[in-house]
Amino acid sequence: MTGELGQLALCFALALSLVMAAAGLMGTRVEAQAVRRVATSSALGFLVFTVLAFAALTYAFVASDFSVALVAGHSHTLKPLVYKISGVWGNHEGSMLLWVLVLALYAGMVALLGRGGERLTSGALGIQGLLAAAFILFILFTSNPFLRLDPAPFEGAGLTPLLQDPGLAMHPPMLYAGYVGLSAAFSYAAAALLVGEAGWARAARPFMLIAWIALTCGIALGSWWAYYELGWGGFWGWDPVENASLMPWLIATALLHSALATEKSGAFRTWTLLLAIAGFSMSLIGTFLVRSGVLSSVHAFASDPTRGFFIMVLIALAIGGALALFAWRAPSLQGGAAFEPASRETALLLNNVFLVAACACVFAGTLYPLILDALNQTKITVGPPYYVITFAPIFFALLILVPFGPQLGWKRGDLKAAWRSLYPALGLAGIAVVAVLAIVSPRTIAATGAFAVAGWLIGASIIDMRKRKGARASAFAAALAHAGLGVTLLGVAGTTAWRSEAIAVVAAGQTMAVGPYTLRFDGVTREKGPNYIADRAHITLMDGGRPGATLQPEHRFYQAEGQDMTDTAIRTTGLRDLYLALGDERDDGRFVLRAYVSPLTPLIWIGGLLMGLGGMLSLWGRLRAPVREPAAMAQAAE
Repeated sequence: MTGELGQLALCFALALSLVMAAAGLMGTRVEAQAVRRVATSSALGFLVFTVLAFAALTYAFVASDFSVALVAGHSHTLKPLVYKISGVWGNHEGSMLLWVLVLALYAGMVALLGRGGERLTSGALGIQGLLAAAFILFILFTSNPFLRLDPAPFEGAGLTPLLQDPGLAMHPPMLYAGYVGLSAAFSYAAAALLVGEAGWARAARPFMLIAWIALTCGIALGSWWAYYELGWGGFWGWDPVENASLMPWLIATALLHSALATEKSGAFRTWTLLLAIAGFSMSLIGTFLVRSGVLSSVHAFASDPTRGFFIMVLIALAIGGALALFAWRAPSLQGGAAFEPASRETALLLNNVFLVAACACVFAGTLYPLILDALNQTKITVGPPYYVITFAPIFFALLILVPFGPQLGWKRGDLKAAWRSLYPALGLAGIAVVAVLAIVSPRTIAATGAFAVAGWLIGASIIDMRKRKGARASAFAAALAHAGLGVTLLGVAGTTAWRSEAIAVVAAGQTMAVGPYTLRFDGVTREKGPNYIADRAHITLMDGGRPGATLQPEHRFYQAEGQDMTDTAIRTTGLRDLYLALGDERDDGRFVLRAYVSPLTPLIWIGGLLMGLGGMLSLWGRLRAPVREPAAMAQAAE
């Protein structure tokens, strides 16, 4: 009965989402207080039934109910419990149900918090209801997770071994929290266009922050998984599905900064509305790329083009409807407030220009090969060289600009005073350049420049923190996030410019050298895991001819899935990683061993954590601050 209960709960959730949509949109009228209460109640009911549907599917996976086709296709009795649970969203159908669950959670928060006033909240719930109904209909008609098998198989097919990992178990939910969080900002923006509320940016900012934090942590977690799990020693490959998460992050970053200007000084009102629409649009496009079957990737879930068609229709309706609403209401909206060229608004405007331009480069590099393939069947690959030429210069220019914003005042600032206050940061950038030229080899212009910019960012963040000494913790949020960006840049530059690697075919007792390390291969033992068999290598790190630490990379074979994969061994000092991956066995009993020494690689994820922590501090300050009732826009037509 589990499948039937889940299906019934999903149908009830659909009905309530339709009620929420109708009541929410009707509640944007001034006199419709009773209807607004219906919208709030239906949002909470929608949340309850979506939780029940998701819980039913989770129970089916945990109980290994192979009469449910999705469980039979993506689970196995030998799987550890944590991977039975993560198997719920380790497939297309379950991941779409997770999407609706996250959407329901956001709708519940919008209803309970009621930020921005009753009419704005009601309108946002109405838009959330439309989105929820569309996605549930998509699930029921093309991606039903509760379909039955009769007769049920005795055993399941298992879950792709790449997905049986703690990092990837958390990666999709975190990204979904970001993707769907942008739907809340999108809903508030659309509602503001409907009701003419000037305070929508302040009301929606916590949801923007949650989305940005989740995308930041999700991208960092995904790159960490790619680093330690795939056995290639890299952390980012400009895979189209990786890009699908980067594009919403770039627009969400621009949206946060633009919304801050809108809130503080009234600048960029229409631009902020457009960014809210663009952010969720990028999320929908990412959904299309992952689930349409147009891409072949370790990150992609689906390979059915029919589903892609339905997602394209949904994208067209959501984006087209929002832009049509904007075009209808935009003539009645006043532009942003005036500001001087030397002001924080100008810095944020340039910030937005660079972020949108960077997103456009990623968008073109991701979709151009797909469009070309669709037009004339020519297959090309857009790889790192394209992004080095296009994306990197734009992003470097952005990073150079970032420290000026916090030093300038709203509407009018003193550029000379801001520049003087940043002299110590410039000094730290110079020290970083001298250190690279004096200590590191080989010397490259790109790495030296990256260290200079990182020093500039970190130094400016320290200056900003000192200026705010004694303030509330949330006042340090931006400085902490900017410092995290600098720390990540150090990690990216270090591992890209100075990584050492060695590949050897070794037998027991033989040694190989990589970077400053000498490794002794002591042989391989056969080990049995909970649902796999592993060849485990024993490799000794030699220290001055004496045995030191032992590392144990594995080559695993998953019997249920009939697939093998690599489990790496990493020894880190916090500033440098020794990375080992065991390859295939040769006929003579020797094994392929790949070794990498990656300087500063851990800083990539330390910086990501700092950025996430900065976002959390800002969110904490926002949730503690009371929300004033916004006045209606005098400039908006009733």
